[in-house]
Amino acid sequence: MVEIQIGYKGELRCEATHGPSRALLATDAPVDNHGRGESFSPTDLVATALGSCMATIMGIVANKEGVSLEGLSLKVGKEMSKDLPRRIVALPVEIDMPMAANHPAAELLQKAALGCPVNASIHPDIVVSLIWRWA
Repeated sequence: MVEIQIGYKGELRCEATHGPSRALLATDAPVDNHGRGESFSPTDLVATALGSCMATIMGIVANKEGVSLEGLSLKVGKEMSKDLPRRIVALPVEIDMPMAANHPAAELLQKAALGCPVNASIHPDIVVSLIWRWA
């Protein structure tokens, strides 16, 4: 089990310490929820986790297949509910692939992205849509 220590720093800001590496991460409440928006919000981290998890799992598969993903990029949006309680309602993902759609590993990489642990952990009420753009 990985532990993350979180300290509230005041003014709607927190600092998280990753147990194994001691790396630090700051969060701030977004402007539309009483914060200054000077760092990732907690819900921004959900979007970040989804995109980076997809890229990581695709990278693992690409390494096994001997395929380069140099130039891969992802953009994840985050849409919040208009009603209360505030919650994430959609995470649209755009994936720019550094290869052609007919590449032999293309389907395998798509399945890898969809099968990432974060995607598997997202509540089914959250709409995750993917747009794939191929070189």
